[in-house]
Order: sequence, then C-alpha cells, then structure tokens
Amino acid sequence: MSTLRQRAEAALAHAALRTPRSLLKRLFTSPTMRDGHTLDSQVELILLLARIARKPHTHEFPIAAARRDLDANALVFAPKSAPLSEVRDFNLDGTKVRIYRPHALPAKAPALVYFHGGGWATGSLDSHDGPCRVLANDARAIVVSVDYCLAPEHRFPAAFDDALAAFRAIGRAASELGIDPARIAVGGDSAGGNLSAAIARELRSDTIRPCFQLLIYPAVDATMSCRSIQTLGHGFFLERETMDWFVNHYVPNRNDRKDPRVSPLLADDLKSLPPALIVTAGFDPLRDEGEAYAEKLRAAGNAVEYRCYGSLIHGFINTAGAVSAAKSALSDSASALRRAFYG
Repeated sequence: MSTLRQRAEAALAHAALRTPRSLLKRLFTSPTMRDGHTLDSQVELILLLARIARKPHTHEFPIAAARRDLDANALVFAPKSAPLSEVRDFNLDGTKVRIYRPHALPAKAPALVYFHGGGWATGSLDSHDGPCRVLANDARAIVVSVDYCLAPEHRFPAAFDDALAAFRAIGRAASELGIDPARIAVGGDSAGGNLSAAIARELRSDTIRPCFQLLIYPAVDATMSCRSIQTLGHGFFLERETMDWFVNHYVPNRNDRKDPRVSPLLADDLKSLPPALIVTAGFDPLRDEGEAYAEKLRAAGNAVEYRCYGSLIHGFINTAGAVSAAKSALSDSASALRRAFYG
C-alpha cells in the first residue's frame, strides 16, 4: 500500500472516530456481543472501515510486506505522550535497543524491559514506540525496548534466547544506564508477553531477575488449544489464519510447541515467579489462555492481578491514541507498573 493511501485512510479513520458516541450507537443498533462482552463502538467502527477498505490480513502478505504493514498501521492510532528526557537507540551486547527516559528520575530509577508484539515474525521498535513512551512517562520509569530477532529467518528458540540475553545484558549495564537492578520489570504484548513470561520463569535463579511481569494479551499456548481461539478467530482483527501463520513461522516443528519456552501455560513448574499483571481483551482469540495462565500462576502461589477489558480487541494498546477505552486500559497498566515500582 502506498504511503499516500495510508495517510488518506488514517485521516479518514481519525475523522470517523471523532463521531460522538451517541451517533455511533445509532449506527450500530445491534452491537456485537460475545460471552457477555459488548464490543466498543469505536472499535466496531475501525473494524467496519477495514472491511470497507478490504484491508488484507497479515497472513496474506509476504513476510517483508507484513512487517512494513504492521509498522505503518501501528502509527495510525498510536498513543501520544508528553516529551521525554531521552529517547535513544543503541546496541547492547549485539542487540539493538531503544531507551526511553522520563524527566526528573532518581539516579537509580526503576526500569521496564519491553518486548513488542507481532507474532515473533513482525513488529519492531517503531511499531511499539507510542505505548513505550506512555509507559515510561506514566509509570515514572525507564523503558528499554528490545529489537529481538524475528522468524522465519530466526526460528524457535531464537527470540526466547535473544530476550533472555537482552534482559541479562541490561542487568549487567544497570549502573551505567541509571537503572536500579532491584527494580527491573519485564513486559510486553502478545508475542512480547510470551517472551516476558517465558524468560521470567528462566530467570528465577539469577541474581538480577524481574521484580514484576506486565503481560498484555500474552500468547502463552503455542498449541492454540483454548476455546476463544475458535470462537473469536474471525472478524476481530487477529484472525485464526494469521495465528497459524505466525506459529508456523516461529515454531514449525509441532513437537516444540509444548516447550515451556514458547508455551509457558504448559509448564509444570510455575512457582516463585514475580508478581504479575495479566491483561486480556474480551474480543481477543488469546483471551482464554491469558486468563488460564493467570489462574495457573495464582495456583502456584504467585501474586497475580488479572484484568479483562471486555469491549476491546487484540492489539488495543496500539489504538490508545484514538480509542477511549484502549487509552484507559493502557493507563491502567502504567499505573500498575508504577505501583509495583514505588509502592
């Protein structure tokens, strides 16, 4: 898709989303409902516009085009934040990272190591720049976003290994980065939530380990066996075919899909993990596995807060610049992170 057409579609979508909710309710006289949840009217409008424009789904693109498409689409409704003291890209032990530093932080500040979503095959530092800025400012913490390697060029467990190495490298460099090593959280959305959950388990015996997990609609079961995969896998942005496409790229060997490094939900031992906030969306195919993971963590004796934003869809943090309910949900996550750091 040309840049000109993308800009035109973005402008149209933003104009449409300024429609008063009272008029949206008249447009959607029979709101979409599933499992007791009602789809947000602004989200309903976004999905309608995508259908009218006949926007292809991710799995319908070649891999390079899919990556460009996500980066471009993520900017359309990206959340905005106040200016930061520092936003800088650099290489840390061979991995590209982007650091976000708010103004007036203490000399030793808390930090969130963030892994972007995108099915282990798409996504970038740019695609999640907006949410990272909001989390940094609102949580009053440094955010270090990690540009881990992507499939299919790098298959399982490459992304897991990259994420693990990046967290450890950030821990070793904590002093020079102005980070308090006792207050480093790990977090991410979708595939990034998967990586966060998986490395939190791996890091349990490390000297520097996560103090908190922020798992936003995490993919935690690569076997895709939960009910919502079937009931919500069509028509709500994240398609079942797209999920298959992602998993086939990253974990082509079906025998590997039960490995806890890619399916934390299937791990036998989930004891002694850091406190977690697990966030899901009511119209997300990944909803049920996120809830099941929260229950399993709690059963293993871990401190867990679970929140389902019933009116939203997968990927909502990237719409927080235009969708009111998504903005509130992202703000809630930042507040929870701030409480974990500052009490």
